[in-house]
Amino acid sequence: MSFTGKVAIVAGAGGGMGLQIASDLIREGAHVGLIDVKEKPANIPDGPGKSRYFKGDVTDEAFVKKSVADIVAAHGRLDYLVNTTGVLWFDRDKSCTEMDMDVWDRVMAINLKSFAMTIKHAIPEMKKSGGGAMVHFASTDALRGDNRPQDAYGASKAAIVRLSKSIAIQFARDGIRSNSILPGPVHTPMQARWDNNDTAQKAINEYVPLGRVGTVQDMANACLFLLSDKASFVTGTELLVDGGIMAKP
Repeated sequence: MSFTGKVAIVAGAGGGMGLQIASDLIREGAHVGLIDVKEKPANIPDGPGKSRYFKGDVTDEAFVKKSVADIVAAHGRLDYLVNTTGVLWFDRDKSCTEMDMDVWDRVMAINLKSFAMTIKHAIPEMKKSGGGAMVHFASTDALRGDNRPQDAYGASKAAIVRLSKSIAIQFARDGIRSNSILPGPVHTPMQARWDNNDTAQKAINEYVPLGRVGTVQDMANACLFLLSDKASFVTGTELLVDGGIMAKP
């Protein structure tokens, strides 16, 4: 999978899956614009691809528009967009019958609206480049209910799948592909509740048919495949990367 000289934007790249994806792309020779509200990570690779970090709120369209414009101005093109931005607020995101609707709105803005805005400003640049590929991170929560719900999170992730399919059909003739990845349990900073909790880690490992939780590298491997020319006939679909959970009866 060759990414040398290609240009990518990775939203939500301040840590976790987004940082791993951006780092792998940089190591494979892609020039990457990393976007996140967090401070710049210290462990972004030195190359061979070039990187630029844009610190700001992905729900601010002016910031998103300028970030896209700046990375294109630096490298003359845009080939890839990866959306990993997301929040999972266990203490506030619950059943929609109980939660504060301001929390609902904020989760939707971060988890869904930000994806729509990065897509909006990436599409014209990908057209100029002769095509491109997008990967949007949803969740297995998009496909099921939960008796201990985070309804805003789950609904936003389901909407990402639908949005990705729509973009795939709208821009297929422009050579632009759009797919989504649905991770199962993954050890990221979002799941810090598992840290130093051997009982919880053992229980989730046993729940996954493959016997372990996913890693950020598992997600990056799947993402780079979908971005690459090896997936040139794959668009408008969703890839489960969940260790077999959704295949369970």
